[in-house]
Amino acid sequence: MFLMDIHQNKYILYFCNMGSISTIENLTSLFHLELKDHYSKEEIQAFAFIAITELLNIKRDEIQFRKAQPVKAEKAARLISVISELKTYKPIQYILGSTEFYGCKIRVNESVLIPRPETEELVELIVKEVRDKDQGASEINILDIGTGSGCIAVSLKKKLPCANIFAFDISEDALTVAKTNGILNQTKINFIQADIFSLIPNSRKEKGVYDIIVSNPPYVRASEKGKMDKNVLDYEPHLALFVKDDDALVFYEAIASFALHNLAPNGMLYFEINEALGNEVKALLNEKGFKNAEIKKDMSGKDRIATASR
Repeated sequence: MFLMDIHQNKYILYFCNMGSISTIENLTSLFHLELKDHYSKEEIQAFAFIAITELLNIKRDEIQFRKAQPVKAEKAARLISVISELKTYKPIQYILGSTEFYGCKIRVNESVLIPRPETEELVELIVKEVRDKDQGASEINILDIGTGSGCIAVSLKKKLPCANIFAFDISEDALTVAKTNGILNQTKINFIQADIFSLIPNSRKEKGVYDIIVSNPPYVRASEKGKMDKNVLDYEPHLALFVKDDDALVFYEAIASFALHNLAPNGMLYFEINEALGNEVKALLNEKGFKNAEIKKDMSGKDRIATASR
């Protein structure tokens, strides 16, 4: 029944004219059949799980028990279109329009980066350290610079509801996505369009207003493009990814300068970093006059987070 060219609209129309078609099991098999020349078996299985749970609104651990469940034509047609788009190497998060991040549903499109597990580790570290300092119930000010989809800001607000969260981004399109995520997750966040290179540091020696500044800025060097997957290069926004090889720390430099003047005394700065630039970022923070500069590894053992205090 499914051994056909799924790119041909006549098949989708045919299926849509039926009351219900095939089963979850058959649709899962179709993912493997059509994508076997494009992805590994493990990747295909993950895609099938993600698409089926999202579009059929069922939990992943229920799929095995509901594999014989009929699927209505319109839902099957949508799953078939997902397979077609996956053949172009478009990320499934963009195809479906959302992803999960630290317990939050985050809307995404090609104006923003797809949130990564490493960034979840950054959020987790901040939440842990805030709670360890008994600030979890305190009103503290947190600024997320280069917020993109708003995943960091939204997830921090969900975990630290007493915090006042501010989020900057230069991209109006990205801020539209971030604001949508703030509403979707029922979080109150102050989203502001701003360019870190145009922000004027607090130069009047006043007490800084932020207790925490966090950023996951562009940090992939142009020379590293060859190591990246096609789905990233073809679809994710290069503005949010890449920096010049000879100026790889440009965003860290600008954000650290801003933080130096705008963090409260003993306030904390958190960066996600390029694994190859840990020593350089730490040296930059020391040169700027931050205290306790430290590089932390992610779950893969790679240098991924830089922290320092004011």
